[in-house]
Amino acid sequence: MSNRVEEILSWYGADTPGVKTNIARLLNTGRLAGTGKLVILPVDQGWEHGPHRSFAKNPAGYDPRYHFELAIEAGCNAYAAPLGALEAAANDYAGEIPLILKVNNNNSLYSDKNPDQAVTASVEDALRLGCVGVGFTIYPGSTHSQAGYEELRAIAAEAKQKGLVVVVWSYPRGEQLSKSGENAVDVVSYAAHIAAQLGAHIIKVKPPTANLEQDAARKVYEEFGRPIGTLKDRIADVVQSTFAGRRIVIFSGGEAKGNEQLLAEVKEIAAGGAFGSIMGRNAFQRPKAEALQLLKSVQDIYRAAK
Repeated sequence: MSNRVEEILSWYGADTPGVKTNIARLLNTGRLAGTGKLVILPVDQGWEHGPHRSFAKNPAGYDPRYHFELAIEAGCNAYAAPLGALEAAANDYAGEIPLILKVNNNNSLYSDKNPDQAVTASVEDALRLGCVGVGFTIYPGSTHSQAGYEELRAIAAEAKQKGLVVVVWSYPRGEQLSKSGENAVDVVSYAAHIAAQLGAHIIKVKPPTANLEQDAARKVYEEFGRPIGTLKDRIADVVQSTFAGRRIVIFSGGEAKGNEQLLAEVKEIAAGGAFGSIMGRNAFQRPKAEALQLLKSVQDIYRAAK
């Protein structure tokens, strides 16, 4: 056990040995083992966006086994997916990589300015499939958010009781937020803080922009001269918002982009003190050889970060 992993585990003093064991397993797997950094492959986009939008660019991705193999061969810390995708291949790759079961999901067949997600799997499913944790999406700002918080609280309590890690996707949405405000730095930091308050062990948010959405927050940023001019600054702002950096915060890769742009973004994210990246479409939509090289380049950036 590295000193860094021991330090991170010390932040979760309210948790059981089972939970800490699974956090340690995440942090001690793959090419970043022992560094305290994470690169996770998530593949819930088929549910969220539809199969062809997700996999037509790289047809190998229609087969759930492909994503297991990609995560394993790339040396990722974990693979996260919904129930059906894990059931389709978890037995074939049992014990080869930590798994995270995404227990709620949405779909793009119905659009709402105030999105919600259905609970589509259970803690018992995660245990049955040998997962180290469960993943859950909340939408701070949605009119459905309060009910989502209550659902998460119940699932998180059961997961922790049974030794599983709780990973929270915290994505601001809602009719009172502008489109640009969904990724504004004040809103993303707030969303990350909400996830921490709800008991998340690992928090996933999107990289924030320099926009400030809330007038009250803008006054505070200006009064105290909080730096947000660079992505590095904004990542540090989010990390500080999660109990002064004492919760694991990772950042999504977002929409597909070129290698140079993506790696430049990851360098800024790493420099800001992020614990890693959770990268889906930017990995599995590329040909396998290219995806493996990209994921390893991302891991190298985090390994080099102080």
